[in-house]
Amino acid sequence: MPILLRDASPSDLESITAIYRESVLNGVASYEIAPPEVTDMAARFSAITGQGYPYIAAVDDENRLLGYAYASAFRTRPAYRWMVEDSIYLGPEARGKGIGRLLLHELIERCIALGFRQMAAVIGGAHPASIALHRSAGFEETGRLKGTGYKHGKWLDTMIMQRALGDGNSTDPDPTTYPGTLFNS
Repeated sequence: MPILLRDASPSDLESITAIYRESVLNGVASYEIAPPEVTDMAARFSAITGQGYPYIAAVDDENRLLGYAYASAFRTRPAYRWMVEDSIYLGPEARGKGIGRLLLHELIERCIALGFRQMAAVIGGAHPASIALHRSAGFEETGRLKGTGYKHGKWLDTMIMQRALGDGNSTDPDPTTYPGTLFNS
């Protein structure tokens, strides 16, 4: 099945909400307990894309959304503005087919092109498939927070992974260009 990666759009929000709903109800990637409504997801989408962060949709040859990925602020303090956190969600039918890998690689490339220098993965439930996906894309484990969430009747660890983007921390960034202009005080 051919997969197309494209910018996500507001017309994808119903499908994005459905994929996220399934993940909230059945998975551990998100520590939310109650799935948000489409209006909440629309507000989140606008907040992310409105600041210039990439938000990518993976669709099949009939334009059905199979998964999505986005980068967002790791933290909103100005010194963090060169670091992003990735998020990837797949519909159940899309898991284990390499779609997450395609989304992550595209997200990394877009974040490098935008000038970001670091990417963090905060992996809920320390899920082995997510850890393996990120490790295959050059992420390294930087920490494990034990027992940080309680969901589905069990305590969950959170894995923190990180990889450099572009020049990483080997050169100074330009504070006059994006993302240096984010969160100016």
